[in-house]
Amino acid sequence: MPAMSQPPHRRRRTVRLLAAAAGLATAGALAAALPSSAAPVESGKKGASYSRYQDVQLLSFNDLHGNLEPPSSSSGRVTELQADGTTKTIDAGGVEYLATHLREARAGNKYSITAAGGDMVGASPLISGLFHDEPTIEALNKLDLDVTSVGNHEFDEGAAELRRLQNGGCHPTAGCYTDEEFAGADFPYLAANVLDEKTGKPILKPYWVWKKDGVKVGFIGVTLEDTPGVVSADGVKGLKFKDEVETINKYARVLQAQGVKSIVALIHEGGAPASGAYNYDCDSPGAGDGISGPIVDIAKNITPQVDALVTGHTHAAYACTVNDPAGNPRTVTSAASFGRLYTDTTLTYDRWTGDIARTSVKSANRVVTRTVAKAPDMTELISRWNTLAAPVGNRAIGYISADIPSTGTESPMGDLIADAQLAYGKQLDPETDLALMNPGGVRAGLTYAQKGTEGDGVVTYAEGFTVQPFSNTVNLQDFTGAQLIKVLQEQVSGVNAASPKILLPSSGLTYTLDLTKTGADRIVVDSVKLNGVALDPAATYRVATNSFLAGGGDGITTLGQGTNDVVGTDDLAALEQYLTANSSAASPIAPPVTNRITIVQ
Repeated sequence: MPAMSQPPHRRRRTVRLLAAAAGLATAGALAAALPSSAAPVESGKKGASYSRYQDVQLLSFNDLHGNLEPPSSSSGRVTELQADGTTKTIDAGGVEYLATHLREARAGNKYSITAAGGDMVGASPLISGLFHDEPTIEALNKLDLDVTSVGNHEFDEGAAELRRLQNGGCHPTAGCYTDEEFAGADFPYLAANVLDEKTGKPILKPYWVWKKDGVKVGFIGVTLEDTPGVVSADGVKGLKFKDEVETINKYARVLQAQGVKSIVALIHEGGAPASGAYNYDCDSPGAGDGISGPIVDIAKNITPQVDALVTGHTHAAYACTVNDPAGNPRTVTSAASFGRLYTDTTLTYDRWTGDIARTSVKSANRVVTRTVAKAPDMTELISRWNTLAAPVGNRAIGYISADIPSTGTESPMGDLIADAQLAYGKQLDPETDLALMNPGGVRAGLTYAQKGTEGDGVVTYAEGFTVQPFSNTVNLQDFTGAQLIKVLQEQVSGVNAASPKILLPSSGLTYTLDLTKTGADRIVVDSVKLNGVALDPAATYRVATNSFLAGGGDGITTLGQGTNDVVGTDDLAALEQYLTANSSAASPIAPPVTNRITIVQ
């Protein structure tokens, strides 16, 4: 039964043993069937009395990425599975609507917690990213977020900046953006598995306990252990990331020793459901665990002391049950991304034992529709920060003749960025031969139709920022031809064997990717050519990449072994420079033809 259709909160509950004996599914069902006098109560302070079983509402979301305004195109839609098996798309997201939905969901629920699964900031649109995500923290405070785990993107600007987001204070170089000093987050960021290399201790709180009228629910927050593989080396400098399961089990024992027996894990790691529909029934017969990916093994191996998992990272939507090796069920949820969904979970708390009845946990994802009234305080917040961003964001930086999408194994947008970085690299060193761009760094494409008042085909700084929001630098390094072949092989082998990270090449670099093969053999070595000439394994090539790749990011470790390093400007400046130099209203840039990688399937 979906969470929102549960009996009213504070309804009297009776013991699960009696419920089972009566053949009823939950304690709540039995409480509904018996007279109110049959439901055990306990006394509280000053003569107050409470039912033994108390429903606690857990509202959660993940991967907001600073999307304060409604996200556009496919990033602002969700797919709904209809009763007849067909699907429809629904426009969703935007904090003005998310605030309204969360506030309506909490109405009448005295025992309500709001939690998040990381990546609240980072890779954010201009309205937040331009101000180092202070607007998003302000919005989350207004949303009454109680707690969140860190995600990998919380480390985009390093641990010191994450601490500033938590504790407040003006940015060390940009200063204060308003007359008031940034106050920081009202909620705790949890980072149980992120340790300071020098002290060996977590850089932020590892856990947090929510308390109300004797009800106690503990939260442990972790990010994926592989965060260093998806964040620039500077962002994780001085940090150690520990195993998710080991860490959660450790702090579950700590909470248990403190008398906290109801525990929720906030994990910035996730999986993939069998369907892209947000309301797909992943617990239907024959669906198995309903999801695949890293979160399944994590869920199976976490101690039974943990009652539910709020996850993220994959931007997928699911509310599934994963059984541990003993067959005990546990709810695992994720609310897609960008504030398009929130998850409504009911936790039935037993006041006698202090634990949650895991078999009674019910979860369902809810759409953040745009048909509700906008929250006025969020509208004011967006307007205020947009006013500050407008002089920068509305500036034209180039012109395009058609949409330049970011989709596909070789995306036109990725090719364009690689060309821009090659052009910039040649300015730094005329001997620069090629550029490579990571697919995860291409956060969006460019659309021909105007988004504001700039006119069709005009690329604004705000649109460019949406494409490349990370502030990576463009770096030059020397590699041998043999190393470059290894780089291409590392895209599709080792840690990337199951989920390849295909780099976007600049114009002139061509090769064949044979997906009928496995591992490193997917790269047809003798097809790799630069300007039509086969790579010489012994020759030296000058390569432009962003700082993330130059640190060996995305599991392509050979890119971290280059020599003769030169660090240039940030990647967005390189893109802006390229667009400005190579386009005009009369002669816009056309989308690159994606023929640099020949794919055999």
